[in-house]
Amino acid sequence: MIHGSTSGLKSSQVKALERIYQRRLPTGEVITPELARYLTEQSRELRRQIGLVVDRSGVVKYVVLGDDREIVIPDLTSFGLGRSGLRGLRCIHTHLKGESLSQDDLNDLALLRLDMMVSVAVGEDGLPGSVEFAHLIPPNPDGQIHLLQKISSIHNWDLDFATFIRALDVELEQSRSASFDLGDSRERAILLSVTQAPLREAEDGMDELSELARTADVVVLDRIMQRSRKMNPRSLMGEGKLKEVVISALHKGATLLVFDQDLSPVQARTIAAMTDLKVIDRSQLILDIFARRAHTLDGKVQVELAQLKYILPRLSGKGTAMSRLMGGIGGRGPGETKLETDRRRIRDRITRLEKQLKSLSKGRLQRRQRRIKTGVPIVSIVGYTNAGKSTLLNALTQSEVFTEDLLFATLDTSTRRLRFPKEREVIITDTVGFIKQLPKSLMGAFKATLEELVDAHYLLHVVDISNPRFEEQIRAVDRILRDLDLEEIPRILIFNKIDLIPAEEVAPLCRRFDAIAVSARQRETFADLLGEMEERCWGGDVR
Repeated sequence: MIHGSTSGLKSSQVKALERIYQRRLPTGEVITPELARYLTEQSRELRRQIGLVVDRSGVVKYVVLGDDREIVIPDLTSFGLGRSGLRGLRCIHTHLKGESLSQDDLNDLALLRLDMMVSVAVGEDGLPGSVEFAHLIPPNPDGQIHLLQKISSIHNWDLDFATFIRALDVELEQSRSASFDLGDSRERAILLSVTQAPLREAEDGMDELSELARTADVVVLDRIMQRSRKMNPRSLMGEGKLKEVVISALHKGATLLVFDQDLSPVQARTIAAMTDLKVIDRSQLILDIFARRAHTLDGKVQVELAQLKYILPRLSGKGTAMSRLMGGIGGRGPGETKLETDRRRIRDRITRLEKQLKSLSKGRLQRRQRRIKTGVPIVSIVGYTNAGKSTLLNALTQSEVFTEDLLFATLDTSTRRLRFPKEREVIITDTVGFIKQLPKSLMGAFKATLEELVDAHYLLHVVDISNPRFEEQIRAVDRILRDLDLEEIPRILIFNKIDLIPAEEVAPLCRRFDAIAVSARQRETFADLLGEMEERCWGGDVR
């Protein structure tokens, strides 16, 4: 099969191109002079570029017919990348005017991870002229991706390809093993941010994205930030810059691109079409973390629902019109496309999950009503993720809720009792941590979990005072509480982790924000907090 348009060709010309598949190149040669001559003669006759994609054993995998300026290489994703990051394929094509390898040629070399990109000039007599070739090189201080060389004639090309490619494989593999463990199966990511925000705010966002990546067990190879006056509606950043990013990511051995900004369905498809790398955004990363961390039935249902609602508009391809056709003209034939079948199944699953969530919500409501009838005060802990909420709950109630120095270490609501003197007690509920730019789909799904907050007599808003961005985090939590219509519930602001900042800074900060200082790991710091909680629950009768 010839790839590319064969319209206008005689059957004899098509057969002449198809016969190329019968040839097999020696493993030590990039291309033989005989095959080079055959290509240039055919190219001169057709006045079109002809290309070959050849594997390392010398088998011609694809014959490609282009126009007078370029060829379009077919999809190569079925050929996997080796440990060196090369695909084990080389591309050889003719240039009618003897022009150098174009930027598109060099981009294809890097994006497709080819062993080599070769152009053979077509002489006026149809014979092969000069040869230009390029191959990738290991990362270097100069930032060069490839090495470009030119020789005057195919007959002067003295290169043992088999020896050369083995040596290049070793070099590239060694450079990768110096950067990361090749045996490590974790995803390796390049983090990207395209923003119009001030520099410091953008850097804070990237820091948080790095923490999210660490929580998701992703190895971060590099961070790239671009400040742009105007976002590209199709690819977020300019296509040229995006190609540079993808080429750099592939060269460093990345398997994943993570954008700090939420990608629209169009942007996600455009970027994914440019590379074999997985492409996700901040929301998808958070959803993945939630999927890992959800253990209860409530949590699992909520996360799956949020994921499906996120995926649905991003399913692309033919089939959108099928949802409106229930038979008749335009609806007969083979039936629904695979894509539309997927959409229908997702919608059905969303409906079932929403019903299940309502059922679970009724069970929670009954449990809450029983707690309210006991007359025991209810206190809920809220705060930014990784502020130390679960650690504080454990310390106050001497329980063992899971804690770890990760974002969203716990997702499922935990309820414990805290006893005070005079046989009095309160019910304390620990909720999922908040984060700025919480995905809308996740906000809707987790409203059910956060129903626990509605019945709270007051909230304990825990803040990690050692975090340089603590003021921004306070504002983010306040915004989410407003979005959930919970801003009217009284709050006690708690500055946690005071053991991680200079002691002389604690009191001024507490006065400024009207907060209570604690260290969740030091129970002796709880006196003021416990006193304030008693005061809120039982007024002056605290003795």
